[in-house]
Formats: sequence, C-alpha cells, structure tokens
Amino acid sequence: MENSVRLDKWLWAVRIFKTRSDAAEACRANKVWVNDAYTKPSREVKVGDRITVKKMPVVYNYRVIALVSSRQPAKNVPEFAQNLTTDEELEKLHIPRLTLFVQRDRGTGRPTKRERREIDTLMDEVYDDSQEEPFEEE
Repeated sequence: MENSVRLDKWLWAVRIFKTRSDAAEACRANKVWVNDAYTKPSREVKVGDRITVKKMPVVYNYRVIALVSSRQPAKNVPEFAQNLTTDEELEKLHIPRLTLFVQRDRGTGRPTKRERREIDTLMDEVYDDSQEEPFEEE
C-alpha cells in the first residue's frame, strides 16, 4: 500500500474532479486546502489529512481515509474519502438563483410587443427600489 500520493491525483481518483488537470488547476487557483493551508498539486496527501475544496457556491470538506492513485468507481469512494461537508453548505446547491429568467417555450419565437410590456411590468415589480429592505439591522 502507498504511503503518500499526489494531491491532484487523489482528488481525481476519488471523483472530486472529473480530470486530473481540473484538480491541478483548482490547486493552483487556491481553491483547495490541505489542513487549512493552500497547496500545490504536487503536495503529498497522507491518511488523516483534511481537504477543503471550494466549488462555488459550496465549500466541501473531506478527510482522507485511505490513499489511492487510480480512478475509483463511485461506489468505492467512501472507502477512501469521508465527506465532512455540513448540511448547511449542501443546502446552497438548492437555493434558487438570484437572477430572474423568463422562460419561453422553444419555437415560440421572439416576444410580441404585448408580451414584452408584460415582461417589463413584471421586472419593474420584482426590482422595485422604493420598497423597504426586507432585512434591516436593529
């Protein structure tokens, strides 16, 4: 069994990133920490290390249970990595986007003048600046 393995290789092997290149790029962009310190992709990972990965909007936390350097099937990942991410962080994945998107069925073409006015009225109501702020400091 291995004593250590490269960080980018381990992240790829336990399916945190789709490619090893993506894992290495995330390390270089300071989106991956090992034991609360930024790291290079070549850093050696050891059993018990705590790895934090920032993938917007969630910050994932993992503990290294075992070392692996080859890509694993999804069902085997829990043998190598313990997911310590809190439920609060995972809830961020289900928060609706802050942008308002008006959906139109495929093939209906551009909005008519009347539909455009209705869309503009809706947008004015949603983005009305005269309303009080919902969250006020006390």
